[in-house]
Order: sequence, then C-alpha cells, then structure tokens
Amino acid sequence: MKRFGTFAAGLVLSACTAMAGEKGLMHCFAYTVVETATPQEWQAFEKATDALPGKVKGLKRVWLGKLARPLTQYSLSFTDDTERKKFTDAGQGDAAVKSLRRQNGVCMEFTDEAAFKAYGTDPAHKEWVAAYEKVRVAGTTTYQILAH
Repeated sequence: MKRFGTFAAGLVLSACTAMAGEKGLMHCFAYTVVETATPQEWQAFEKATDALPGKVKGLKRVWLGKLARPLTQYSLSFTDDTERKKFTDAGQGDAAVKSLRRQNGVCMEFTDEAAFKAYGTDPAHKEWVAAYEKVRVAGTTTYQILAH
C-alpha cells in the first residue's frame, strides 16, 4: 500500500510539472450580443465554436459563455479636431460619450503564436466568422496572453 501511495504522489507531481511547463497563446475576446439573435443562431455559433479545435491546426481548446462580470467600455467623439485637441491637451471640452457593454466572451488556446497567426487565414475561421457575426454587435475587446 505504501508503494501505491508513493506511485500516486509521483504521478500527481509529474502531471503538475508537465502542465506548468506548457507554452502557448491564449486568444480571448469579449463581445456585445445582438439582442435579436435567435436561439438557432446561438446554437449555430456554439456548434461552430466547439468544432474549431478539430478543424484548425494548433488550436487546442475553446471556451465560450457569458462573462462573470460584464465589461463596459466608453468612447468619446468630438464635433471637430479643435474640440478633440482641447480635450486631449487640457482635459476639458465637449465630447459625446457612448458606452458599450460586453456581456459574452470566447477564449481559444493555441499551441503557439504561429498557430494563432495562421488561424486568421484558415478556411474554418471564415466559416466560424459567418456564425459569430449573427450573434454579436460589430467590434470586440480582444487580447492575447503569451505563456512564459
């Protein structure tokens, strides 16, 4: 029994060490949902997203769903360049403020940066975008995390 315990502990430690050394790239983005998207459009998007790892070389896993804490982004627009400059230089002036709420997100785990770059030209990406554009407002908040 003592040998089995030693074996099990060694197995757990080696698995943790192997995972800690993983390299890769995590591509994540948050998006604003189209309020009029149908349940069928959502199902098609989820199915297309779940199928990506089997279609795209170097894409290991995907996650998708609602954000635990939605993101709110603000953007400013100015009537002219003079107003923009006044706001930028002095921190005051007139601007229209628009807010955008990002409620959902997707993360994709790639084997490396090269796989992520190739993903944008993969035919499966084009198919996926067709489903994605039916459930989201144009524009996303996107970032990549490089493992070290």
